[in-house]
Amino acid sequence: MMDITQNYFEFLALPVTYQLDLQSLSERSRELQKTLHPDRFAHLSDRERRLSVQYTAYLNEAVSTLKSPLTRAQYLLKMEGIDTFSETQVQLEPMFLMQQMELREGLESVREASDPDAELMALQATVDGEMKGLRSQFDGFYQQSTPTSLDAAAVCVRKMQFIDKLGREIEALEDQLFDE
Repeated sequence: MMDITQNYFEFLALPVTYQLDLQSLSERSRELQKTLHPDRFAHLSDRERRLSVQYTAYLNEAVSTLKSPLTRAQYLLKMEGIDTFSETQVQLEPMFLMQQMELREGLESVREASDPDAELMALQATVDGEMKGLRSQFDGFYQQSTPTSLDAAAVCVRKMQFIDKLGREIEALEDQLFDE
C-alpha cells in the first residue's frame, strides 16, 4: 500500500532535488497510475476503493506540483518549513520591483505597438531569461541548505512568482490579440 503521509518525492520514489528529471517523474507517474487506478479496486471493499481514489488524487497533486519549476521550488521550501505562499514574508529589492513595473508597462503598450507580435516575443524572451536565471539561483541556494541560503532561495521563489505571473499575462494577451 502507498503512504500519503510521505512527501511527494518519497511517494514517487524520486530524489529530493530541484533539478528533477521530468522523464523519470513522468515514467513513475504512469507506473503508479496503473497500480492505483480505481478500476483495479472495483471488486474490493468500499474502504479500499476510497483509498485508491485518495492515492490517485495525492499522486495527481504530487505530479502537478513537481512538474512545475515554481511549485516544485515552493514545495521544497515548504518541506524546510519556509512559507513562500504568503505575500508579506519576503521583501524584494526596489530595483527588481522597478524592473517589474517597466515590464508591465511594456506589456500594457503592446496593443499600440506597430508590431505587437515582435513586442510580445521580446517580452517573452525577457521573461524566459529572467526565469532561467532565477531557477539557477534558487537551485544553488537550495543546495547550500543553510538558513541564510534558504532565505535567499525564498527570495528567488518570490521573484519567480512575479515573473511567472507576467509570463501568464503575456500568453493571455497573445491569445486575445491573435485569436480574434
